[in-house]
Amino acid sequence: MEKSLIILKPDCMAANNAGEVISRFENAGFTIVAAKMARLDSSILREHYAHVADKPFFPEIESFMSSRPVIFLVLEGEGVVQKVRDLLGPTDSAEAPAGTIRGDLGTDKMKNVVHASDSVENASIEIDRFFRSEELCAD
Repeated sequence: MEKSLIILKPDCMAANNAGEVISRFENAGFTIVAAKMARLDSSILREHYAHVADKPFFPEIESFMSSRPVIFLVLEGEGVVQKVRDLLGPTDSAEAPAGTIRGDLGTDKMKNVVHASDSVENASIEIDRFFRSEELCAD
């Protein structure tokens, strides 16, 4: 069964939208197989965002993502990676249609409520980054 890493971002947490977002994932039929809350530090953010860590806008990402604790989830389900991305809508919340998580709850490209894995391969890497294997639970 496919898995995806989800991070409920600081804007989601600040707006008290975690329950709404999690409900949407559960209502879509996905199973939560791991969950925890933590604050992201500079070293983990540089690793997670390595593909843009050398860009001039990275300090803004780092400041935003470390501004408050976030919730990490691992969702499991058939085709979960693409289905979650469809539920979220485009990365830029301003372009996301109503009815999508980002369209309903996000504000812009960075404050877009949720990070979600973009491929099965990256999901595996990201899950390993934030969870130990014994933290994953299955029925």
